[in-house]
Amino acid sequence: MNIYTSFYRLIISCLFLFSIAGQVYGQEVNPNNLSTVKVDELSDEQIRSFIAQAESSGMNESQLLQMAQQRGMPQSEIQKLRQRIMQVQSQGGSSGNNSRRGFSPSGRTVDSTADDSVGMEKSPQQLYEDSLRSRIYGANLFMNGTPKFEPNLNIATPMDYVIGARDELNIDIYGNSEASYLLTVTPDGNINVPYVGIVNVGGATIEQATARIRQKMSGVYTAMRSGGTKVNISLSNIRSIKVVVTGEVTQPGTYTLPSVASVFNALYSAGGPNSNGTLRDIRIVRDGKVVAHLDLYDFLQNGYTSANIVLKDQDVIQVDPYINRVELVGEVKRAMLFETKEGESFSDLLRYAGGFTEYAYDGRISVIRNTGKEHRIEDLLKSQFTQFEPQSGDVYTIQRILERFANRVTINGAVFRPGQYELSQGLTLSMLIKKADGLKEDAFQSKGYITRLKDDFQLEQLSFSVADVLAGTQEDIVLKREDLIVIPSLFDLREEYKVSIDGEVRKKGTFNYAEGMTLEELIMMAGGFNEAASAHRIEVARRVRNADIMNEAATTARVFLVDIDRSLKDATKGFKLQPFDMVVVRSEAGYQSQKTVRIEGEVLYPGTYSISRKDERISDIVKRAGGFTPYAFVDGASLRREPVVNVDTTMTSSREDTVLAELTRQQERQRLARVRALQGSVEYATTDEEDLQYSINNYNVGINLSKIMSSPKGEGDLLVEQGDLITVPKQLQTVKISGEVLAPSTAVYNPNRSFRQYISQAGGFSPRALKKRAYVVYANGSAQGTGKFLFFNNYPKVKPGSEIFVPQRPPRERVSTAAWIGIASSIVTTAVLIINVLR
Repeated sequence: MNIYTSFYRLIISCLFLFSIAGQVYGQEVNPNNLSTVKVDELSDEQIRSFIAQAESSGMNESQLLQMAQQRGMPQSEIQKLRQRIMQVQSQGGSSGNNSRRGFSPSGRTVDSTADDSVGMEKSPQQLYEDSLRSRIYGANLFMNGTPKFEPNLNIATPMDYVIGARDELNIDIYGNSEASYLLTVTPDGNINVPYVGIVNVGGATIEQATARIRQKMSGVYTAMRSGGTKVNISLSNIRSIKVVVTGEVTQPGTYTLPSVASVFNALYSAGGPNSNGTLRDIRIVRDGKVVAHLDLYDFLQNGYTSANIVLKDQDVIQVDPYINRVELVGEVKRAMLFETKEGESFSDLLRYAGGFTEYAYDGRISVIRNTGKEHRIEDLLKSQFTQFEPQSGDVYTIQRILERFANRVTINGAVFRPGQYELSQGLTLSMLIKKADGLKEDAFQSKGYITRLKDDFQLEQLSFSVADVLAGTQEDIVLKREDLIVIPSLFDLREEYKVSIDGEVRKKGTFNYAEGMTLEELIMMAGGFNEAASAHRIEVARRVRNADIMNEAATTARVFLVDIDRSLKDATKGFKLQPFDMVVVRSEAGYQSQKTVRIEGEVLYPGTYSISRKDERISDIVKRAGGFTPYAFVDGASLRREPVVNVDTTMTSSREDTVLAELTRQQERQRLARVRALQGSVEYATTDEEDLQYSINNYNVGINLSKIMSSPKGEGDLLVEQGDLITVPKQLQTVKISGEVLAPSTAVYNPNRSFRQYISQAGGFSPRALKKRAYVVYANGSAQGTGKFLFFNNYPKVKPGSEIFVPQRPPRERVSTAAWIGIASSIVTTAVLIINVLR
């Protein structure tokens, strides 16, 4: 991966690397100046952390070290850093899972899956070898990675293929005569064709052997002369040959290959040249003579395969060590190690690297060259590319162009086309404004400013009058590189004007103010009046400026009561608004929407009823429902009423339902917590979601419907409200016993049974029962707790449909040994004091 294609990632990784050194010194480290970094003071843990970060960023060691060199790190420190990485790697790797992945000294992450399959891991030297080969241009052709280079052997036999011993020929005869023979070439080079005889094909090509066989067969198969009989001759199975691959290859040795194998096949079988092997001059030796020289760069650069000859038995492929190898880093398309031949120039090397990237600075290239004693740095100019001859060990660093512009100016603000523009010769401020298509109508022409870089890169600001510069009454300003011109807008210099409307309109909210806007126009923008709106009492609150702050009765807002036409005619001639006015449309006096209640259960006409009067009560609704059926259990009747929630009346309707539901849940959660806290149990002081939802859905008001119907408009006859639900159940015949009893159950109601008898029917109290807090919830929603008479519990009466609930006694805290000692000490001290007083 060429990390230099992403400048951002490079800078981030560089900051990580040298933030380690910054931590050692406890001070800020300038990533552009690394001349003060000391590698010896970095711990092994910091090096491992750096390697892990490099792995995740996809960087290799060579790229990071070259980057460090560009930023001033001394060569001695770079060498130390390389050695430290190798040392840490040999001691146990960089990552937590060392059994699967390793970071080689060149920085390439190597997957050791293949070695794991045979129970072995690559040694640090093998990892280093793999990583080094991955940086050599062309070596990846033969590495077992992706993409994989493997020449194809399943090809048609070439016509110039020379037949030898152990080859198999397939002879097919068809036409007037039909026969098929599979014949093997003898060590003497002969084949024995049935009915034809011996034919010598050894040393002949396929084409020559075909001619000999046909000539021999025409004497037996006479129809071949007239074309009535035809013969087809092909090579059925080719023989194997042995070739020797020696020298600087990954796996030298003797290899058995098909006789059509080429040099590429043999090199691939041997793993290709190793990190010291040449790719530019691979020799093929046959019978003691060099018959071909293979330059892999011809194949990589141009696709030429003329030197990729077909091998013969006992051929030797010799891979010598490389002669010249150089490295290109930075802004080239292939930042790798390259081999060069004598006579090649830097231009050839640049061609092998794919040329410069679009961000490369090609005016000067930094070259680090070995002198035999020390390193020397040289500058390679663009004019020297074709004459400069690389030497082995050279490192060429191609830097990136500067992140700046040579001829840019920028204009922002109230112009029609803000942005960046070319700084042409003699460009002035007025000319730039014309290039930007002039000023907008809202431009603040009294003042503009230019932010400019001085020669020492400090900022200075120049002010000017926009109107005077354009009119020519002020001297025009000649612009410089990287000038930033800002022409403010009138709207930028003042608060944005808004007006708001609330109350009985269809779309409450805030709207942009426009000069001359009237109240009627704002109401039209808000969608008009609601049904309940009153057009004769609209309140407009206006800001007060320059109020007397020292006066306790100082006015904070002016309020206008406006009466307008409900049809909103002549909206443009109505009440004139000003910025930040707040309008509230009140509802009509006495206006109310229909409200309903519902009655269910054992009444003659259950259903929904509208509230016809403000003083309508429960008894009135029961009478309108036709009274009770014969099966009605009047004492068990209940009233369900929605909880009262304080909701901000100015809230938008879209939010009101959501907030109402949440406030209902909050209030009910607090109510349940208080009730359960009164039961004396910490465990029941909180409520879970299931209990909460049950309580919200069953928010009952305990009523005595029998008393209400016998004394209408009496104390218990409540005024009905919107959403009330009156339920008259059938005759209830059971009693539920729950809580801290041994066998919670439901019992059949018996008017002769007492509270304790129902508890006994449920197995009695459990050991954790809090008897004095037991209570009964009646069918109408009311509840009654246990009273106290002297030292006895006075349990409530049980009625049909009731639920008896016995809460749990809170757990008692065990007194620790230290607490007992403290109590004993207090008793002893008190006793001593009493005795002293008595004496």
